[in-house]
Amino acid sequence: MVKNFIFCYEAEEDFFRGPLLMLEYANLDAFFTPRSIAVIGAKDTQNSVGRTIMTNLLSGGYQGEVIPINPHRTEVLGIPCFPSIQECGSQIDLAIIVVPAIHVFDAMKSCVDAHVKAAVVIAAGFKEIGLEGARLEQMVAQLAKEGNVRMIGPNCLGLMNPKIGLNASFAHGNPLSGSIAFISQSGAMCSAVLDWSLEKKVGFSAFVSIGSMADVGWADLIRYFGNDPESKSILMYMETVGDPRAFIEAARRVSIEKPVIVIKPGRTEQGAKAATSHTGALVGSDAVFDAICERSGVLRVNTVAQLFDMAEVRGNQPAPMGPRLAIISNAGGPAVLATDAVIRNGGQLAKLDHKIIEQLSEYLPAAWSHSNPIDILGDADSERYKKTLEFVVKDPSADGVLVILTPQEMSEPEKVAQAVCAVSTQKPILASFMGAKSVEEARNIFAKEKIPSFDYPDEAAASFSIVWKHANELRKFCLPPRWRERPSKNDVEHRTLSARAIMAEAVVKKRSVLSERESKRILKLYGIPVVETFLAKKPEEAIVLAKKIGFPVVVKIESSIITHKSDVGGVILNVATAHDVLTAYSTIKEKVTKLYGEAAFEGVTIQKMVQTGGVELIAGSYSDPQFGPVLLFGAGGIFVEAFQDRVLGLPPLTSIQAHHMIEATKISSVLSKWRGEGHIPLEPIEDLLIDLSQLVLELPEIAEIDINPIIASSLGIVSTDARMVLSYSSSIHSSACSPYPLELVRDAVLDNGARICIGPVRPEDASLMSNFEERLSLRPSYKQVFFHQNFAGKIIREELLRICAHCSPWNYAVLAQSETDQRYVAGLGALDDEGRPWVALDDRYEKTNLSQLLMKVIDEYARSCGGMRPQ
Repeated sequence: MVKNFIFCYEAEEDFFRGPLLMLEYANLDAFFTPRSIAVIGAKDTQNSVGRTIMTNLLSGGYQGEVIPINPHRTEVLGIPCFPSIQECGSQIDLAIIVVPAIHVFDAMKSCVDAHVKAAVVIAAGFKEIGLEGARLEQMVAQLAKEGNVRMIGPNCLGLMNPKIGLNASFAHGNPLSGSIAFISQSGAMCSAVLDWSLEKKVGFSAFVSIGSMADVGWADLIRYFGNDPESKSILMYMETVGDPRAFIEAARRVSIEKPVIVIKPGRTEQGAKAATSHTGALVGSDAVFDAICERSGVLRVNTVAQLFDMAEVRGNQPAPMGPRLAIISNAGGPAVLATDAVIRNGGQLAKLDHKIIEQLSEYLPAAWSHSNPIDILGDADSERYKKTLEFVVKDPSADGVLVILTPQEMSEPEKVAQAVCAVSTQKPILASFMGAKSVEEARNIFAKEKIPSFDYPDEAAASFSIVWKHANELRKFCLPPRWRERPSKNDVEHRTLSARAIMAEAVVKKRSVLSERESKRILKLYGIPVVETFLAKKPEEAIVLAKKIGFPVVVKIESSIITHKSDVGGVILNVATAHDVLTAYSTIKEKVTKLYGEAAFEGVTIQKMVQTGGVELIAGSYSDPQFGPVLLFGAGGIFVEAFQDRVLGLPPLTSIQAHHMIEATKISSVLSKWRGEGHIPLEPIEDLLIDLSQLVLELPEIAEIDINPIIASSLGIVSTDARMVLSYSSSIHSSACSPYPLELVRDAVLDNGARICIGPVRPEDASLMSNFEERLSLRPSYKQVFFHQNFAGKIIREELLRICAHCSPWNYAVLAQSETDQRYVAGLGALDDEGRPWVALDDRYEKTNLSQLLMKVIDEYARSCGGMRPQ
């Protein structure tokens, strides 16, 4: 990742005496490049963990100092042993704590007293055994934090850095050196993967068993390996997410630069719990984790083999620019398997350009397939493979190439592999040489040249499609969303207070479900279009309201008990006359009182009948106990649960993220090809999802929301029914993604009298950056302001856009805007990855105190987020 990409001399001199803040991951070097290691609990007893760790440290090639600590021994494996760290006489970077859980607190206390930088706690017996263990774990973690000791574990296997021969674990064997950083929550999985990797000759830049994550978690390690030039891919075996917000923010930033790939068991878990709303019934925790991966740019796979396949393809080959795969093969059957796999996984078969077909026809035997897959026949030699590949990589219709070889009598696997490796291209090349011994050397050639090689062609083709889809998603990360004005603090305060006033009656009566009228009033506060709904407690009132609204109308049951109205015949559509209103009223009352008693009938509601001719959609939210509020969008109407056409997202949303949610559903194809009256625009649907995302963040006491159906037509959208469910739980689940910190927005009057507004950057502000950069570029100091050795030659506008694209607490970027026009950028400031500040100002604000104000807000922002520690 690029560091310090923008540097500005305009900030106050005091800020350049060193980093304003220090990132938490800055001292993880002590884990992976320690100069000295103490093993607390070292032993020489056969088959003990203490002996195994000592043996691994001494036999792996590690050149640093290894010091055994054990008060009951004078030496371990021939090395002098000390009773405590304090008595060893050395400054210790890393401590490996191998004592039983009951003694870990004392061992950590000795590390704190000796100013040890990092510790790995191997022992089990903490939160996994119950409350007592959890309490002990919390005490150890708190002690480590107060003593500024970073901790991995407890209940872990240890860690390894093959680059320096470091094996600080009790795993059997040393991993090969390579470019994959592997992190696992399961020690047993670490052992299995290590054994597998030795056979497959897969190398690692680091190998970490993360354990219970009492301190160091996924986010710390993702950020660390994201900045590690030796690590080209980050692979994770995950059982629990830990802190979802930290995970998303770290992974989102790193995944742009290098692949972050995860396997997490639990796909078949029946996560959907009994819920009052349709939305709650449709949401499962595993589906929410998929949404988290998508939001953060993480590629989720299903098998361990896929985990490493994806790392090989993403880490060693250029990302496909499109979904079209060309297949070169010396046999028809394997090519057909590959064709099915690429299409089944969302890719396409490339349609060869006619000029390429003509060129191939001049060179290949007459019996070649004359189409893609390109069957070059069973007698193909290395030269035929090479020439064919050279032609195909030049075809603009092909975004990648899969080369298949089945060993036949005349095949030359090694020569073909060498020929494939000799072809130069910027497109991804994959290989599948089928067989075992006969193609083993060819596979070794591919491994050496970093060309992904697969046992079977369908695996290779599926990998291409998966990588294409993932690469395409990543490209959307930096697309600037449509600009929307930021709501003021007064606007937010007004709508939240008004919404809570609407909920007040339900809260007093301990009703968990808001009525349709109450729900719609809250939606209306957030700008979500609704059909007005009116209550009639008597038949006569219903007739008066229907006449006032205008026929035809819809008559619905009003009940605090019944939540799904249509299930009990509580909805009657197209009521066209006053007589029909009376009939509808009596029919609904009779059905409801018969099923639930008179107390269930509280009258009816009357609303205008929205004429059909549009598409029925659903939008809603549900509070997941682990990940917080989750948004849902999909096909709506009475068959919503039967069709299960829905996609999940995480608030807050931008227009790009909302658009992606819409595109991910099957109903989107109906919206895009609507044959009714005119075209159905997507922008109003995007706005509804964005506004809904703000609602669920600002009103966390609303546990579930159903807006179903939403009628979308060429005229726009309107919500015809809505339901909200309140939570009376003592704990409110915070959102997995950081909401916009409106509390940090400042209105200020500069020393020249200008009124401005300063606040953290939003993704939507990306659209303002082009004009701001153009104004800056006219200044004589432009090159000085935006010069850095890692930044030279890059387009500054792109970097400004990236600031917005990565908008999260880890950016700590703030924007100064004109108070009267949010589109006018007066200044921009941020901290870089190492905590150093920079600022850039518009000319008219250069001689004001704006830079000081920007720095003050950046400081408040960074400290309020808790993502950094004061130095």
